[in-house]
Amino acid sequence: MTKVKALVLLSGGLDSLLAAKLVLNQGIAIETIYFATPFSSGKAGESSAKKAAKQLCVPLKVVSVGNDYLKMIRKPKHGYGKNMNPCIDCKIFFLRKAKKYAKEIGASFIVTGEVLDERPMSQHFDALKLIEEEARLKGKILRPLSARLLPETYAEKRGLVNREKLLAIRGRSRKQQIQLAKEFSIEDYPSPAGGCLLTCREYADKLRDLFKHKKRLSIRDVLLLKVGRHFRLDGNKIIVGRNEEENKLLIAQKSQSDYYFEVPNVGSPITILQGAKTKKAIQTAAALTAFYSDAKSNEVKVKFGRERLDKEITVKIPARDEVERLRIGRV
Repeated sequence: MTKVKALVLLSGGLDSLLAAKLVLNQGIAIETIYFATPFSSGKAGESSAKKAAKQLCVPLKVVSVGNDYLKMIRKPKHGYGKNMNPCIDCKIFFLRKAKKYAKEIGASFIVTGEVLDERPMSQHFDALKLIEEEARLKGKILRPLSARLLPETYAEKRGLVNREKLLAIRGRSRKQQIQLAKEFSIEDYPSPAGGCLLTCREYADKLRDLFKHKKRLSIRDVLLLKVGRHFRLDGNKIIVGRNEEENKLLIAQKSQSDYYFEVPNVGSPITILQGAKTKKAIQTAAALTAFYSDAKSNEVKVKFGRERLDKEITVKIPARDEVERLRIGRV
């Protein structure tokens, strides 16, 4: 007799880890999937998912999203949360992808770590119902942590899962999950702090500005929002590095048409200028580079160029209020 198999959406957080464990404990084989997005705060989410899969001794598939994901973020059917987080549309997007993969591996149903009413936008009853309907997975998503508060799923009706061994957790408190982790001897799990940058106001401001000024986005454009201080001068985007690591990233990620700037012979950020290379744009990018450098004099020589620093301009260090007027999304 073939063993029942489920596909678990593994975020790396405690909820999805516990959901997977509850299903495993019923003798069901599982595989896991993690969706890597450009809006996660670093590699923490993927690393946590890999640790969780290792603890469970189950396979993990990491899927990096592409331009179709960015299109959804730009115009989500169900709108945004407090900032630029389209939580409902995001869930639908991931579940549609998961559905295809579940079919490939022969999984009978999909498991998530969602908890009823834990998140105000995407985990209330009507939202959970809407998400599975639009993902074309009605009755095929098992949410083990809140299953006994929700309608019976396909897996429960068919006897693939014992509903009595599932839970009835509700709300934002984590006490029951933490207690359950102790019972399962799970000690290595991340804190519940949000890892999605779309929920952060400062990052949302930068993304909103990018959407406004650029019709066609790439993953590279979005990844650059995590790096440096961002400034807007009409159609120009100026990014100033904050440390040596960011300086290296800006050099590595700049496009061939971008200028980069640096103050020679002193501690200096690397600055990237995107857009038309007008005299005003070059002067502004150079002035911002001087402002954040260790240069002491009022007038500063700044080198710049496309492939190498073969041009030079002398600028005055601007006043802080001038700098702040150009700043996008203070961090």
